[in-house]
Amino acid sequence: MSIEEQALREALNAVAGDRLQSVKLSKSEAGEAATIVLEVGGLDRLDRDKLEMALRDAARKAGVAEVRIGMTAERKARVIIAVGSGKGGVGKSTLSANLAVAMARLGRKVGLVDADIYGPSQPRLLLTEGRKPEAEGNKMIPIESPWGVPMLSMGHLVQPGQAIAWRGPMAGNALGQLIDAHWGDTEIIVVDLPPGTGDVQLTMLSKHKPAGAVIVSTPQDLALMDATRAIGLFEQGQVPIVGMVENMAGYICPHCGEESDPFGVGGAEAAAKTMGLPFLGRVPLDMAIRRESDAGNPPAAGDTPQAEAFLSIARAVLAWLDGKR
Repeated sequence: MSIEEQALREALNAVAGDRLQSVKLSKSEAGEAATIVLEVGGLDRLDRDKLEMALRDAARKAGVAEVRIGMTAERKARVIIAVGSGKGGVGKSTLSANLAVAMARLGRKVGLVDADIYGPSQPRLLLTEGRKPEAEGNKMIPIESPWGVPMLSMGHLVQPGQAIAWRGPMAGNALGQLIDAHWGDTEIIVVDLPPGTGDVQLTMLSKHKPAGAVIVSTPQDLALMDATRAIGLFEQGQVPIVGMVENMAGYICPHCGEESDPFGVGGAEAAAKTMGLPFLGRVPLDMAIRRESDAGNPPAAGDTPQAEAFLSIARAVLAWLDGKR
């Protein structure tokens, strides 16, 4: 290596650090030409552009007349955690949003896909209503939420309140576009599935193979019967069940402080035990959770007892996931 090339490498290394893979000098009509190869895995488009500009400036200051930059990126092995339920109205979307926020608070790079094609609610839950995703090539760029969780939803692509009347193949294609987006360094994608066992769930199982599924149910028998059907669908698709969450378990009156159980309590935990599945935890029926969620302020982002309920579930999911790697 010539002295000039060594000096150039040192100047570039001061800018790019470990991302600098190789530097090669050659002659061109304009003078010295530098071919630089960078590893840019995990950087978004803006950060890549900034790094490229900084390297070009450093190279020219070192006397290089022509700068050629190539970029490589190791493909991230992302895992999908599907959140499902056998029926609607059990708080699955709220659980999905808060699970993603809680895992992000625990230091993981987490994204969220709202796969409830016909009734998307995640834009409201994570305060991204009215925003449209940009595209790079033929792929969408997820929208950054204020809570450190990038996300995509059909709610970002249609007008609020607009009915989506699509048949199964169209819904499946839409799901694919949401999942196969530019997720950058995201390592875990939480997918909020629609309730039931229909086309979107089947597309998820056949094309996007989740690492595991979290099942959400309320404590009463009817919801547990439907949750059992959802579990059966995932098992048929050979998707492991991470465990069950019992939502709306216990209500504390904000006036008198008395605790009651309008939907029962312990049903999901008992069902998990009967089926030999892990029980991940329970979330109370709490006015604060409803109020903050409607305002786009996920309770998991705070330091309240409600936040701890979601953080506890997130720790259990991450422990399961880390144990599988």
